[in-house]
Amino acid sequence: MTPSAPNALAEVDLPGLPNHYRGKVRDNYDLPDGRRVIVASDRLSAFDRILCAVPCKGQVLTQTARYWFDVTGDICPNHVLAYPDPNVLIGRRLAMLPVELVVRGYLAGTTSTSILTLYKAGQRQMYGVTLPDGLRPNQRLPQPILTPTSKAADGDHDAPLSPARILEQGLLTPEQWETLSAHALALFARGQALAAERGLILADTKYEFGLDAEGQIVLADEIHTPDSSRFWKADTYQERFEAGERPDSFDKDFVRAWVAARCDPYGDAIPEIPEALIRQTSDVYVEAFETITGQTFERPDPSEPVLDRVRRNLEAYLAR
Repeated sequence: MTPSAPNALAEVDLPGLPNHYRGKVRDNYDLPDGRRVIVASDRLSAFDRILCAVPCKGQVLTQTARYWFDVTGDICPNHVLAYPDPNVLIGRRLAMLPVELVVRGYLAGTTSTSILTLYKAGQRQMYGVTLPDGLRPNQRLPQPILTPTSKAADGDHDAPLSPARILEQGLLTPEQWETLSAHALALFARGQALAAERGLILADTKYEFGLDAEGQIVLADEIHTPDSSRFWKADTYQERFEAGERPDSFDKDFVRAWVAARCDPYGDAIPEIPEALIRQTSDVYVEAFETITGQTFERPDPSEPVLDRVRRNLEAYLAR
């Protein structure tokens, strides 16, 4: 991995906390009392590997999700208990459900499971939904649709699912599917409405849910962040759509594009990524946070390493 820009949280090392699980971006610790400590690092993941660490990325993701958890708490319960640090969420430990719900309001996407990719390949029936002929890339759909996928293990890829397949495979009960789909569509509608007030289009997003100790369905992970969602700038959308151009967005793919242009990112060694490019990506994350939430981003104190601050804040929290 390329050396990180100054004060980026690349590695999370909290030896005083038990049951550590390191994900691509987040580090999790399970406490004996049923709480989970979730630390959002600044790692940037792409091509099934970690490319670098982008300063402020983890804080942006944590604080953007915090904003959305706060303004959607009336729609469904979420896992949030506390925020002892800008990069840390303390949540309820859940039994995660094996289906990831992606809600799409536009014909967009680049991955193999995206509806635009499938549509371009000639498919009109997908995810249990039939799309009409004649749609253009990035066009608004007649109504938002659910495109559930299986939650892949590390190194595997998500697989498309339909509601019928979910029930046939016993991944969810009919009641669970009904609740999840209702929650997801309501969350997306709230997200689109509030994004519109900020001059943004929420084109699509993903949601993950789990079960608490009482069997209640609870929203987990993140919500409406720059990593989990596609936000476009509303004022230029129509003009660019009519011209057949990509909508203006918070384009964080500088690093991915730079790497892909210089090597086979799935097989070759990753060349050293310029620090200026990493900083540019950091600035875009900060811009996304401020535009999406309407809040001013509080950058970390450069005199204290982020990991030192996280350790200090968690020690104080857990010592109560």
